[in-house]
Amino acid sequence: MIYDVITLFPEIIQGYCRESITKRGIEEGIITVNTLNPRDFTHDKHKKVDDTPYGGGGGMVLMAQPIFDCYRSIERCENSAFLMMTPQGERYSQKTAEELSHYEQIIILCGHYEGFDERIRIGLAPREISIGDYVLTGGELGALVLIDSISRNLKGYLGQDICSHNDSFSSGLEGLLEYPHYTKPREYEGMRVPEILLSGNHKKIEEYRKQESIKKTRLKRPDILT
Repeated sequence: MIYDVITLFPEIIQGYCRESITKRGIEEGIITVNTLNPRDFTHDKHKKVDDTPYGGGGGMVLMAQPIFDCYRSIERCENSAFLMMTPQGERYSQKTAEELSHYEQIIILCGHYEGFDERIRIGLAPREISIGDYVLTGGELGALVLIDSISRNLKGYLGQDICSHNDSFSSGLEGLLEYPHYTKPREYEGMRVPEILLSGNHKKIEEYRKQESIKKTRLKRPDILT
């Protein structure tokens, strides 16, 4: 998987990619994360990428030209997706993450300031994605959410592919919340590991975990079951 992130703050993306599982995924060649800065594509000596909005109003709007030229500089794979991070986009979900994991390349456009010149939407036609009903200063955090959640579905990324299959909201759990986990010791401050998990009966353990997922979902996210 190749990620090409269009951002005014590449250091945010690069810093995250130097840590934890993302770093290992890059080192093992499972993913590649590139950053492109629209400031490198301006026709202005001051590398200006935003301006005041026509019609008045507060804030600054990202200009079309640097974004267009930056996007067009990217070498596209045959099987690629172009995404724009915006609170106006479709609500992101685990189902979307699994869907996007089948692409060879994902290009992510991060906004900043007041927003985008509308001609970026019209002319480049990105798929618009929102990670929630709130507003962030920029799209970089959202882009990292996508990179992390999509990559977890790639073969070998987690070391054990079954891990992502049983994550909350995943197809492996039929969209339910994940069942509870326990590790050593068997008892801690009077709280014991459920005996079924110590039984070695994998069929009964699987049934127990399914029921616990339903129970947890009903308690914490009943909207999922409706």
